[in-house]
Amino acid sequence: MIRIESEAWQAMVEHAKRAFPKECCGVMIGAEADDGKRQVTHAIPCRNAYEGDQKDRFLIDPKDQLAADRKARELGLTVLGFFHSHPNEGSYFSATDLKNSWPWYSNVVLSIRDGEFKEAKSFIANDDQTAADPEELEF
Repeated sequence: MIRIESEAWQAMVEHAKRAFPKECCGVMIGAEADDGKRQVTHAIPCRNAYEGDQKDRFLIDPKDQLAADRKARELGLTVLGFFHSHPNEGSYFSATDLKNSWPWYSNVVLSIRDGEFKEAKSFIANDDQTAADPEELEF
């Protein structure tokens, strides 16, 4: 289960709406409890560095990813996962998302239709990136 605190959630949604009709992307940091529940306290919007058509692809700028990891360590937190948007699509985990995912991290997908937030779902890919299980999401 992943719970995203209000301020982090707002940052994610606003980033996705600003990026529309392109995909946005970012890093979620926070803490994981002993029972495996994840608490996101900070969402770090990142630049989509994908060099092709960004309406259905993203690549987190490596510099932004390193900066997010550094911030997590400074705050005594950890990188819990990543988020991105699907402009005018549902919040599903695509084959491309799965292929490019990092196993065991939370992956939140926000559906943005005509510039407005519609829904979000979270997924966790397995070790060999052959499947991703839905993860309970609270925001």
